[in-house]
Amino acid sequence: MVSTVLVTGATGTLGTPTTARLREAGHDVRALSRKAGPGLAQGDLLAGDGIRDAVAGVEVLVHLATGLRDVDMAKSAIDAARDAGIAHVVLISIVGIEDIPLGYYKGKVLIEKYLSDSGMPHTILRATQFHQFVDAIFSGQRFSPIIVAPRFSFQPISTDEVAARLVELVGSDAAGRVADIGGPEQRTARDLAESWKRARESRRAVWSLSLPGRTVAGYAAGHNLVPGSPFGSITFDDYLDGKYRQGPQEG
Repeated sequence: MVSTVLVTGATGTLGTPTTARLREAGHDVRALSRKAGPGLAQGDLLAGDGIRDAVAGVEVLVHLATGLRDVDMAKSAIDAARDAGIAHVVLISIVGIEDIPLGYYKGKVLIEKYLSDSGMPHTILRATQFHQFVDAIFSGQRFSPIIVAPRFSFQPISTDEVAARLVELVGSDAAGRVADIGGPEQRTARDLAESWKRARESRRAVWSLSLPGRTVAGYAAGHNLVPGSPFGSITFDDYLDGKYRQGPQEG
């Protein structure tokens, strides 16, 4: 089913491939952005500017926008969708948000509840951490003499493969919360760090580190992982090869 679709966060890490795949599937896509530009519908979820025009005539809202005021942006998008009579809201969320007490995750719980309580037909998809997230953990340590890896595992997933699943959901009826998806491999952070080190040709040692706190305990218990069959086929090593094989390396 081809629809008129509004994508929030359309120029972000997940929004970019999602918007591209929706257009490839034949949907009429409005890519919401605070900036003006070709193919963009200019609007600001927090200020409300341009949102009424952006949602007019839209059949499906795909809410991917995220930021420091995550909950406020989501409520603005959901309220606008309800007022405009949009037939289906598709929301991206994160695996394990009830069991890992990060402030950001608590916001995701609130967003899911707000959408569920809105009475709107909706679909909620939870995914594991993106490859870019794991990459950023190690890239962010560029001034450290070592590479620190926490003592728990990740199941990173390709944003392109998450985008493909979102396109499937846009073309389907609202289904509430659908099955969570996780990447093709569950690997320890140390193992992922070693892959990252090889891709960057770094000479720094990798140290595993145990950290205290309920948040780390949630990760250590595996609440960020998806049991059962993995989703997709693009591994973290595939991602690293695509990003760094021609890029600058560490000294």
